Amino acid sequence: MLREGMTRKIMLQGTGSDVGKSVLVAGLCRLASNHGLSVKPFKPQNMSNNAAVSDDGGEIGRAQWLQALAARVPSSVHMNPVLLKPQSDVGSQVVVQGRVAGQAKGREYQALKPRLLGSVMESFEQVSAGADLVIVEGAGSPAEINLRAGDIANMGFATRADVPVVLVGDIDRGGVIASLVGTHAILPGDDRRMVTGYLINKFRGDVTLFDDGIASVRQFTGWPCFGVVPWLKSAGRLPAEDSVVLERLTRGGGKALKVAVPVLSRIANFDDLDPLAAEPDVDIVFVRPGAPLPDDAGLIVIPGSKSTIADLEDFRRQGWDRDLDRHMRRGGRVVGICGGYQMLGTRVADPLGIEGGKREIKGLGLLSVETEMAPEKTVRNSCAWSREYDVALEGYEIHLGKTTGADCSRAPVEIDGRPDGAMSADGRVMGTYLHGLFGSDAYRSALLKSFGIEGGRGNYRQSVDAALDEIAAELETVLDRAWLGTLLG
Repeated sequence: MLREGMTRKIMLQGTGSDVGKSVLVAGLCRLASNHGLSVKPFKPQNMSNNAAVSDDGGEIGRAQWLQALAARVPSSVHMNPVLLKPQSDVGSQVVVQGRVAGQAKGREYQALKPRLLGSVMESFEQVSAGADLVIVEGAGSPAEINLRAGDIANMGFATRADVPVVLVGDIDRGGVIASLVGTHAILPGDDRRMVTGYLINKFRGDVTLFDDGIASVRQFTGWPCFGVVPWLKSAGRLPAEDSVVLERLTRGGGKALKVAVPVLSRIANFDDLDPLAAEPDVDIVFVRPGAPLPDDAGLIVIPGSKSTIADLEDFRRQGWDRDLDRHMRRGGRVVGICGGYQMLGTRVADPLGIEGGKREIKGLGLLSVETEMAPEKTVRNSCAWSREYDVALEGYEIHLGKTTGADCSRAPVEIDGRPDGAMSADGRVMGTYLHGLFGSDAYRSALLKSFGIEGGRGNYRQSVDAALDEIAAELETVLDRAWLGTLLG
């Protein structure tokens, strides 16, 4: 039992990836905050190219930024001390406590993990200091016992930090009983003892139909069920972190404006599109490899990329450069953000091989600018201004490289008083390093108005905040009251 005044700690681990841990942690953070607790999120290791700039000025996973928002506390690099940003199929950039520490391939990273545990534990102490409750999110599954040696993401952390674990199973994908029972069977005894119970997530329909399932899991594992969580519709209004959700985001419903987004192999910060996707008259279509950019798109947005040159090569392999040319001939418009902005120029050079692989590539040629990669990485939250529409912007920058050229004289954005980005002479192509561009309600309204659409009047940030409150309220009604009472103290 915890003594009064001690920080309570719980860790949510999944029976697999994309079972909904991030949303549950965010919802529990908001629920605890609504009960007056000082609550903080923590994720020892995250793998995502959807990064955010924390309030203390470093890179963290977008999910931990959202969870801090849910907890109503400033975000910190210590909430996600190890962030892996995939650059290729076999290697990632390694960010430690908000700063780039180098690159590592899979086997190299496995050898590196034991050395990173010190940073993880140091950050966990920082996050825990003064908090009533810390809610930890695992990564992947603890049943990946081939990765157990040196683990810092799941049971390796939980056993070292002595944090009790709740497993999360996704019933929507099927096989949830087998996933839970199989996890119990495969875990080593010391790891199994850390598990205090489980949650069923993403349930649709009559919850009582799973009563026999709960009894079966109890029979095989002895674990209690702490709740059956329904499909949380409000979660659709939250920024998505993991690129696996892009598999579900290909749609088109005949709305007033179709916005096409090519899904680059190393797509980054695609949640830039979330505010546009929330607009009732806008269809966001994420175009998967092998599919053409749609002919009826009014706007094409080329998003951020963790590997600009490699993704530009793939862009051409998909034939998207030809689709883009046809789009321009039809009078369409293009916005490039960060890596997408770099691709729109005439040349991208990487003389030091920072991204690895090819050192130079011809750009798409829609903007008269060139980019050269450099070792210094820009990571900062920014106050900005749209010169294009004369409205205030807020956002952040995470990028390598410097972009220069004639079209920079028509910079569409000012960031902290300095010009940023470039625009074509006819105004139909623009690029910027500012992430979060569409999150400005005034900018979004002006952009949509230029397409003849009345929109952008809703407050996107308030919508996200309201969704967090709705999720917290729903969790409070479906989670086991005794377990919740212990958690909240």
